[in-house]
Amino acid sequence: MNGFFKLLQSYSSPNVFNPWTDTDEQFDIPGQGPAKRLERLKAHLACEPLVVLTGEAVGHLGARRSGIAFTSERLICEGAIPRVSTQGQRITSRRLPFSEPSATIIWGALHLHGLADRAILWNAFAWHPHDPGDGQTNRTPTAGELDAGKEVFRALLSHFHGVPVVAVGRTSEGLLSKLGIATDGSIRHPANGGASECRLGIADWAQRTDALSTSTDFSLTG
Repeated sequence: MNGFFKLLQSYSSPNVFNPWTDTDEQFDIPGQGPAKRLERLKAHLACEPLVVLTGEAVGHLGARRSGIAFTSERLICEGAIPRVSTQGQRITSRRLPFSEPSATIIWGALHLHGLADRAILWNAFAWHPHDPGDGQTNRTPTAGELDAGKEVFRALLSHFHGVPVVAVGRTSEGLLSKLGIATDGSIRHPANGGASECRLGIADWAQRTDALSTSTDFSLTG
């Protein structure tokens, strides 16, 4: 996947943070930022997935810190993310690891329904779009940004040829449609009261694809 990672790292645009190239001067521990996030992303993608769960864009509490979509630094530090080892290391200097409720809900459901080892998490726009001058915010990617990021998404799907894409939330579903990416349905985004429906959506999808073969008692809190 060398070509894919080069595309991912080469993207640069105003008011967009590239987690695998850029350094967050406020929170990244020197030497532990983009290089470590890229290492963790490579570990996350080193599997034979049953599904690519796809959100809208990288958020400031999630992949901007962890390097993996729908994944918080806290979950990585707790050992909740398959194939991704912390080796006792933090990426950020914040007193407590960054945590994201949506990440906790999604990974909890993936573990519960035996999909944690066989799911890839991604975004229609692979990087973090934020308000001008404020990296601790999120915004919807513009049409131009989305179009510029289309190539990297297609490169990912080319590598995982035939793996179904499931949209997480209506916004993601709409963005994927604009990109011409076929989906195998969608599930509710866990934010704004959607946690229960999101969990049910993951459970229903797992059953439909006969993926519900190994469950686990791994529980996530907070």
